[in-house]
Amino acid sequence: MNIPFLGGRRATREAVDPAGIAGLLAECELLRSQAGEAGVRLDDTAASLEALDQLPPRWRDDAETLLRLGNDAGLYLGTVVVRTVPGAAWGIRSDGQPVILLTSGREVDVVAAGQEWAACGVPELSQLYAEIAES
Repeated sequence: MNIPFLGGRRATREAVDPAGIAGLLAECELLRSQAGEAGVRLDDTAASLEALDQLPPRWRDDAETLLRLGNDAGLYLGTVVVRTVPGAAWGIRSDGQPVILLTSGREVDVVAAGQEWAACGVPELSQLYAEIAES
């Protein structure tokens, strides 16, 4: 997902509003809508990632929905990580792609992971979360 207005200006780390970015990235409208229709409550927990992994992948029949849902799934995974893994934070790469920065120095492209999950179901979101939380 490319969000040019987040990465286009040269700003110091102090000038970036982490709470504002986190709120924007946590919206995930399409994913929340699809999950809600399936009775899955997205409450920013690892358990909600497990519930998403169990959804039937009806979105795979529509290329546009697949791409948008993959983006949302990645952003939601990132939201859960930032809210539950100590020290994890959002970062924006120079190309505008949001990533998760871990205290270990690892950078996780959650949007790419979300797109893989939406397209083929692996890695499962809950499995990826577990791997990230261990680092």
